[in-house]
Amino acid sequence: MTCAEAIQAYALRSLGIGERLLPQSEITLCEQIVLIGSGMIWNVYFGVLALAFGFFFAVALAVAKASRRWLVRKPAEWFIFVFRGSPLFIQFFMAYEAFVMLPRVGIEFTLLGIEIAAETRWFSRAWLGALIVLFLNTSAYAAEIFYGALRSVPRGDLEAADAYGLSGWAKFRRVVFPTTMRLAWPAYTNEAIFLFQSTALVFFSSFPAFRQQGDALYYANYFADRTFNPFIPYPIVALYFVALTLVIIWVFGAINTRLNRHLPAERRQRLRIRPQVIR
Repeated sequence: MTCAEAIQAYALRSLGIGERLLPQSEITLCEQIVLIGSGMIWNVYFGVLALAFGFFFAVALAVAKASRRWLVRKPAEWFIFVFRGSPLFIQFFMAYEAFVMLPRVGIEFTLLGIEIAAETRWFSRAWLGALIVLFLNTSAYAAEIFYGALRSVPRGDLEAADAYGLSGWAKFRRVVFPTTMRLAWPAYTNEAIFLFQSTALVFFSSFPAFRQQGDALYYANYFADRTFNPFIPYPIVALYFVALTLVIIWVFGAINTRLNRHLPAERRQRLRIRPQVIR
């Protein structure tokens, strides 16, 4: 099979489009690159959605943790503590066991006199269950980053907002939140990089792939078992993640420049990437 044929047959296999049967013999380098790249679609899916939804939840958690009301502050503190204090792999395992215990036929409840049946079997699949775990995990880490930045907002900015008559939501939206993002963005960029790298753990979690449409490591493991040579597929996965990291750095660097556009050039905080090996 030529490279062009491999791309046509396997480029979108992880989405259920193209050839269903995986290569059985005489596996070429091009087939490995294409299929592992196809699996990266799921890694990007997990990372993008978890990061997008987790950002808003993390901001809410940070604000709740900074609240003076203990009924608001304590639940946020415990949520952050639990998800930052336990390994991500254990969170995958515990979540899978909890989702499996849900009724397979769904949960029925009545809302305003209308009977509604909520589907639950999809929670035990990787595309939803693993996404929920990644969402909760990154929300906890990002919330701690935002909380630290929220506490570091210069007092002069707050006093200036008070002098202009800003208070409540207007003060938060126009002064506190932009300054918090500007201070937290370099650390949040490292969290985003680590989140995308953490999507590789989905393969090792208990969540099964839907219709054998797995992520990058799913196909890399298949090729390693078939060819008895793990030194080709796994470096390919690593190169894909390096390329993905470069894209994240570029996107978040552009956002960082936008956040600091009002500052003089010598005062702009440059984006420094410090990848984490271990949480």
